[in-house]
Amino acid sequence: MGTFRNRQDLLAIEAEGPWQAPGDPRTIHAFLAGTAAAHGGRPAVSFQLTSGPQDKALTLTWAELLAQSVCAANLFRSLGVGPGDAVAYILPNSLETVVTLLGGAIAGIVCPINPLLEPAQMAALLRETKAKVVVTLKSFPRADVAQKVAQALAEAPGVTTVLEVDLARYLPFPKSLIAGFLRPKNPVTHRAKVLGFTQSLNRQPQKLAFADPPEDRVAACFHTGGTTGLPKVAQHKVSGMIYNGWCGAKLLFRETDVVMCPLPLFHVFAAYPTLMSMIASGAHVVFPTPAGYRGEGVVDTLWKLVERYGATYLIAVPTALSALMQRPVNARISSLRGTFSGSSPLPIELFSRYERATGVQVIEGYGLTECTCLVAVNPPDGTKKIGSVGLPFPHTRVRILAPEGEGFRPCAVDEVGEICVSNPGVIPGGTYLEPSRNANLFAEGGYLRTGDLGRIDAEGYLFITGRAKDLIIRGGHNIDPALIEEALAGHPAVAFAGAIGQPDAHAGELPCVYVELVAGATTTPEELAEHCRSHISERAAIPKHVEILAALPKTAVGKVLKPDLRKLAIARVFNAALAEAGLAARVAEVVEDRKRGLLARLSGRVVAEEPQVRALLGAFTNPWEWAE
Repeated sequence: MGTFRNRQDLLAIEAEGPWQAPGDPRTIHAFLAGTAAAHGGRPAVSFQLTSGPQDKALTLTWAELLAQSVCAANLFRSLGVGPGDAVAYILPNSLETVVTLLGGAIAGIVCPINPLLEPAQMAALLRETKAKVVVTLKSFPRADVAQKVAQALAEAPGVTTVLEVDLARYLPFPKSLIAGFLRPKNPVTHRAKVLGFTQSLNRQPQKLAFADPPEDRVAACFHTGGTTGLPKVAQHKVSGMIYNGWCGAKLLFRETDVVMCPLPLFHVFAAYPTLMSMIASGAHVVFPTPAGYRGEGVVDTLWKLVERYGATYLIAVPTALSALMQRPVNARISSLRGTFSGSSPLPIELFSRYERATGVQVIEGYGLTECTCLVAVNPPDGTKKIGSVGLPFPHTRVRILAPEGEGFRPCAVDEVGEICVSNPGVIPGGTYLEPSRNANLFAEGGYLRTGDLGRIDAEGYLFITGRAKDLIIRGGHNIDPALIEEALAGHPAVAFAGAIGQPDAHAGELPCVYVELVAGATTTPEELAEHCRSHISERAAIPKHVEILAALPKTAVGKVLKPDLRKLAIARVFNAALAEAGLAARVAEVVEDRKRGLLARLSGRVVAEEPQVRALLGAFTNPWEWAE
């Protein structure tokens, strides 16, 4: 790890020549084997099932992680997974999840799937990736993963084998005591063969049993979070995965670091900037509980876990930092050198509040699934501009482009446009597994259009200003929802805010905002609306509707799910219009249709009223239909 203070340090690294990980590994196996050779007896990964600072934890050294990952790769190959075949895992965090991720990438194409998804979504992803093998949980108390996966497998006939991970091995008491709780109440039948993961792994040799040619092939497929639409499946090549690790080791981590990562391993933030950086640097990563920040007691005991492991860095997202700020710092955390925040923009007030309360610097960064993650980060040893996601990593090029005619034009310094990225993690022309999704995805040749809006200042710092799809278009006037969200982030009672455009028959959209309050805080929509009027200078951006929810819908890594908020707004506006007109029809549900977008389905059909319903709702741009 070198010193990273400013853009000059990055240019000096680029001047050294093409990027290259130590030993120049060209496969995931070679990458991991090099780390095991250099740091074999050092801790690589630790995991504990429960969140207590003295609870049982298990650790794999680098040598043990290599051995188990090779066994997993051999197992997958024995089950028919070749270099172009997919092995999916639908797992919370555990040591087995790490082993599956690495073993799957060595043997074929590893495809993580969020275990919080519904069975139909899991099945769709299994079919799209053509997964042959699925690694998932055996039935476990208070977890419904096994049951949901069984339902998904009934709709994914291409899966031939299921490997079950038994988390009961982490329990501090005999499995026999909870045997009655481990049986699924409503088992679902499917055609796949079911095997125990650990037992099958232990029967495999610890040396690679197949050739591992140094080909830069697709080795992973990660689905997006779906915050602005249905999840897409992005492909990742070996070079992009190793590049992420190289960036981490070159600029951020050293072998003596201990990184606390309560983020899920089905997300790129945990898999690449964290895990791949650990491999490149030889550092130690800790995954507390299967559900990470969502795990029982994790947020309450996190500072004590930092003290237990002597963590030097914490991996976080804004929602996690907000939750931590509602708890006291109740342990010695002087070992922490920094907290990395990513996944979504960090409100300025939360940034300042966290640094004041902990004395720990926040290092905000930026990445996305389509780029195999890493794009930019604030320099740990230099100036961290509040509101900025930092400087692009070495060998990463970021351009801010604006549409012009049939093409694009480069934006000036500090001019907002679409963020477009070219780096070793971008696969030009073939980012998404579904070819049709790659249409119009690139600009200026090989620059990935991220869909994020941003600007670059005179010193090269990148600022995210919003999502192109999130723009609220009020009568042709573009409104950045960040204006509303930043204003409400400064209100002491507000934990999170999600601003969207609600349907309007005249303006197309009007700004509205949904709010989640800080635990124990009280306020009213009227009070928050007045706060907006006082703090938003752009009159058109002042929300026409403010609503407080018990909790905003979020992804597993804390991004606000704006499609869910749009669904609420569509139903509310349509139902109010129908009621005011004295019509019987009401919105029964709002669903996402692949071709038509968010689609309102109406119940209460009265034949005589249909012309009025068509005339009334036809004034809105949002599609609708009668429910069956």
